Amino acid sequence: MKNKTTGNRIAFIIRKLLRLALLLFVTSITSFVLMKASPIDPLQANVGQSALGTMSIEQIARLQAYWGVGGNPVKQYLGWAADFVRGDMGMSLLYHQAVSEVIAVRLQNSLVLMVTAWLLSGVLGLALGAAAGMNRGRWIDRGIKGYCLVISSTPAYWLAMLLLIVFGVWLKTFPVGLSVPIGVAAADVTFTERVQHFVLPALALSITGIAGIALHTREKMIEITESEYMLFARARGEKGWRLFWNHGFRNVLLPAITLQFASISEIFGGSVLVEQVFSYPGLGQAAVAAGLGSDMPLLMAVTIVSALFVFGGNMIADVLYGIVDPRIRKGGVGQ
Repeated sequence: MKNKTTGNRIAFIIRKLLRLALLLFVTSITSFVLMKASPIDPLQANVGQSALGTMSIEQIARLQAYWGVGGNPVKQYLGWAADFVRGDMGMSLLYHQAVSEVIAVRLQNSLVLMVTAWLLSGVLGLALGAAAGMNRGRWIDRGIKGYCLVISSTPAYWLAMLLLIVFGVWLKTFPVGLSVPIGVAAADVTFTERVQHFVLPALALSITGIAGIALHTREKMIEITESEYMLFARARGEKGWRLFWNHGFRNVLLPAITLQFASISEIFGGSVLVEQVFSYPGLGQAAVAAGLGSDMPLLMAVTIVSALFVFGGNMIADVLYGIVDPRIRKGGVGQ
């Protein structure tokens, strides 16, 4: 039995690694092709038409070589891929730094933002969805459902702009952008100042992420409340929090985890827009700058890192399934 379990785990790992390799290959190819097909001229975007008019042919040729204009696309991709496999992400054409250094700084800012928003949206979405499902048809259910339907159709960038206008411009409760105060050295920035710059972007991401999880949890909770074991528990006199904790929580947790880890890609996508609105120096803003500035090495690295995080989140969800529901770990009921 142990040999069979070990073999299943090895096969699971091998399948995941093969899928990861295929995902990274397709992601890198797609990103490279889209960059090459972009109508943006790297020289005009980064040097300017007027400056190009004053340069000699030799200077323009050097700039074209620097930005990779006119080179063989196949050789460029294979060269990038060979370096990336060896751990060399290349040099950022915009920041004139190693891409790994740019990614490290920007990813640190984005991770704090995205993890906070991810946790808040998951916890609040689960709580609101469970409360709505347990109180189906009552005012609390109608209120939560109405809120979720409105928020689910609200773009993240619009909500971010609304929060910025209300709390940053009108009430002046929080700063209007960036991750630190302007003109203050990084070493002199206090924890309170970092939190003040961090609250509005995290709040914008959290609010938009709550709706989907809450609605899904509500439907699952309604299904659970109508089950035979819940009706039997009510007949025995159980109700309220005790009823939910003993019979509803575990059954609603598994699908909530599924949706929560699937929302990692949405958090990444939303962070790009939110970081742009608040000028928050994270990975999303670096991706936009790299795309508009034709910084091929940086954009390729950002897409690969993003794909790794999304894939990692889905793989963690698969592992957690077995912890939450042992039947999955054993291969299902009756197997």
